[in-house]
Amino acid sequence: MITDHAANAVLADGEVVGIRALRPADADAVLALHEGLDERDRYLRFFGGATSGLDKLAHRISAETNAGHAAVGAFQGGLGACPQRGRGGFAPTGHSGLGACPQRGCEGPAPTGHSGLGACPQRGRGGFAPTGHSGLGASPQPGREGPASTRQGERLIGVAHYEVDGDPTEAEVALAVDSRAQAHGVGTLLLEYLVSTARRYGLRRLVGEVLAENVRMLQVFSDLGLPFRTDVTGPELEFVISLDTCESYLDALTAREGAADAVSLRAVLNPASVVVVGASRGSGSIGHAVLRNIIDGGYRGRLFAVNPRADKVLGVPCSATVTELPIAPELAVICVPAVAVPDVIVQCGEKGVRAAVVISAGLTGNEAGGRVADAARKYGIRLVGPNCVGVANSGIALNATFVPGGVPAGRVGVVSQSGGFGIALLESLRQLGVGVSSMVSTGDKYDVSGNDLLMWWQRDPGTEIAVLYLESFGNPRKFGRLASSLAREKPVLAIRTGSTEIARRAAASHTAAAATPAVTRDALYEQAGVIAVDTVTELVDAVAALSWQPLPAGNRVLVISNAGGAGVLAADACARNGLALPELSETTTERLRDLLPDQASVRNPIDTTAAVGAEKFRACLDVVLADERVDAVIAATVATALGDPITTVTDLASDKPVLAVRFGQLSHVAPLTDSAGETKTAAYADPAGAAAALGHLARYAAWRAEPSGVMPDLPGIDAVRAQGLLRGRPAGWLPPAETVELLRCFGIPVVDTRFVSNEDDAVQAFGELPGPVAIKASVDGVVHKSAAGGVVLGVGDEHQVRKVIREWRQRFGTAWRGAVLQPMVPPGRELLAGISGDEVFGPLVVFGLGGVDTDLISDRAARLAPLTDTAADRLLGGLRCSVELFGEGKLPTAAIRDVLLRVSRLAELLPEVAELDLNPLVTTDTGCVVLDARVRIEPRTPADAFLRRLRI
Repeated sequence: MITDHAANAVLADGEVVGIRALRPADADAVLALHEGLDERDRYLRFFGGATSGLDKLAHRISAETNAGHAAVGAFQGGLGACPQRGRGGFAPTGHSGLGACPQRGCEGPAPTGHSGLGACPQRGRGGFAPTGHSGLGASPQPGREGPASTRQGERLIGVAHYEVDGDPTEAEVALAVDSRAQAHGVGTLLLEYLVSTARRYGLRRLVGEVLAENVRMLQVFSDLGLPFRTDVTGPELEFVISLDTCESYLDALTAREGAADAVSLRAVLNPASVVVVGASRGSGSIGHAVLRNIIDGGYRGRLFAVNPRADKVLGVPCSATVTELPIAPELAVICVPAVAVPDVIVQCGEKGVRAAVVISAGLTGNEAGGRVADAARKYGIRLVGPNCVGVANSGIALNATFVPGGVPAGRVGVVSQSGGFGIALLESLRQLGVGVSSMVSTGDKYDVSGNDLLMWWQRDPGTEIAVLYLESFGNPRKFGRLASSLAREKPVLAIRTGSTEIARRAAASHTAAAATPAVTRDALYEQAGVIAVDTVTELVDAVAALSWQPLPAGNRVLVISNAGGAGVLAADACARNGLALPELSETTTERLRDLLPDQASVRNPIDTTAAVGAEKFRACLDVVLADERVDAVIAATVATALGDPITTVTDLASDKPVLAVRFGQLSHVAPLTDSAGETKTAAYADPAGAAAALGHLARYAAWRAEPSGVMPDLPGIDAVRAQGLLRGRPAGWLPPAETVELLRCFGIPVVDTRFVSNEDDAVQAFGELPGPVAIKASVDGVVHKSAAGGVVLGVGDEHQVRKVIREWRQRFGTAWRGAVLQPMVPPGRELLAGISGDEVFGPLVVFGLGGVDTDLISDRAARLAPLTDTAADRLLGGLRCSVELFGEGKLPTAAIRDVLLRVSRLAELLPEVAELDLNPLVTTDTGCVVLDARVRIEPRTPADAFLRRLRI
């Protein structure tokens, strides 16, 4: 959703643009933008050459954003997007005009509440003051031509706006982009922000008219990724853009962001020129070490240094300041004291440097850190760090780090928030013989983060495995989508951090109590297909297996050993890691009997005995690998006087993974090479390491084979009504009547429920309900009614109804608010479903055993919203007791899945819902129904996790 404050985002050409809601003070800039349209664009925008009333139109577009109107603008020069350094502005190439006219044939929007967007480029912009309304904009570089703006150096280059007229679920949209800024993705970016705002206000469609000859505008709408249709009405086309949630839109948005971000990161990871600022002649300084590593690494681009007290450092010519360099380097590596960093960033911006790696520490938490972020934002500089080790890219032989011993070249991409972890991992990979394609130490993560690297690696053919060490998530939901997209093609591994807790988070519902930070993080990793590990050793073990072996087709593992004890240890390790040891086929068993001595065991795990030499051990491997019941093999051996059978593993030709265990090996994992020195597989010192690595591979392969799923259409959802129920409500628990109404807005089945405030009303409700009833108290401050004695079941006559109400009014006094009457339902399995809202991770959908089993057994699973149909099935199967509950059609999974999907949609559309507890959700062989529900509201301004925006 657009806000008063600018969000910086990257355009298709890698430039940064500022987007924010427009305000009344922007009217002159909006007018200048429209007056500056060339003849062709004005014709396409207004369906004619000359227009009147542009001044009134500009003021209407710049009105405050509300439920019926929104406008966003793109700005260059002070807030957001700007052209390439030194280009002097967007080249006016290949545009045929962008324009869509609302109010069918009129000159501008009618004065009935609207919204608008604008974009503005970095560098010397200063920015609009944070006052007024929502809208987005972009401004050109300092010194560029263009419409006047509210601050010097800032220019509005694009506006998108809509307004509602009549149907509250539909708005007419219009878009205009300066001709000099077209063909760079400004219009698409503005529409993305406008769509986010429209959805927040409950709109379902954006409509309008466009000339049939306006091919580029039609292409912008159709490429957006949302359902789009047109109707011919003569020379004009009426169009409709559906705003319903759909995966295609998120996929298209993610693809656009990834492509743009990868372009912007070229200056970080593939720079044509580098300058080291603070390159000291003293060998004990970080600046000296970084420059030495760049030289020793063989960097092939142009290299400069900044040192006011030296002519040369390590043979590299020095300048006194960045501004005095002969050219504008693409990347600056800054190694000066913290107090000097802000001025250096300003110099970089003025010179036209595109990216900076700030190795200096001591900036975060003080005024200097804020100045660094402000300067990077102002000049559109992509920033790594501060407080980091540096960056490396073996593809261009760039080692701009102070890592000792260099960065080995290879196929593993590494991003680490901890410099120490990054150094330790590089050393471990070096010892293993596995190299790095690129490494980024994000440090305090002002700008470039793990999300950026996920987008880079997806487009980098030199990266085959991604490794992450993240101590925090700036945008977890976007991380999940990006990681999932990358993991479909390349393995993504992450070290778990922050798994332990001193105390559980205080929560008033079972759902929230289940949603600990570790549970939420693990749910994020699991959904995204990330291989999560707990130690560096476990990480390196998995990387070794992924580097040299294919993924298994399943989790069925054959263990073969020349020592019985080794096979038993391996079998136990497989069981601990979720791997199955299948029975071999009769054919396989017979062939093994023919090969092995009588005392050998030919059942899984196979014990060949120590008397078997390398040749027969190899023959046994060929036999078991041919068995269709085997997906992978662990070969565990000890060397004897007859030789070491494990050496034969290197001669295998199989599409099934084979991991070796070599007892007595000094390192926990090492490459196993053939006679030519080529690595064929990984050899582990202990079966536990091999089994753990193979377990990770099997689970990852299963995730990749699983359909990604879709968010199905759910009939019977009234989001507008639901949003109206919560609008303006203070924080706290929703009253019972509103809770039930909210659930019914989303089609969640709730037992027939009546709300009463006195004895007479209770008796009347009792007469309207079938059979005996359950009566539940509504009392301020009481969430768990059963524990407070506020639930009575099986009430069968009016006298008992009056008695219960009378006693409760006396017991609870002024806290009494009324009671709920419900018919008793047939007994069934009591389950729990709910939402726990997290301001960082977003809503978490929790599912588990309910009723008395909720706390007694504590069997729950969790997934981050929104759920696809596949994710809902995973949630159903994620309990320890899932097989017992749902196996062989014992419970109706379709009905429960539908409830989970509707709960997820509620969480997605109503970010104000901090906690939702459906407990019990009673399930029988005919369906399910909610007997009790609680909803806690926390008014909050939602953030669209998937919008394109930079951290600074």
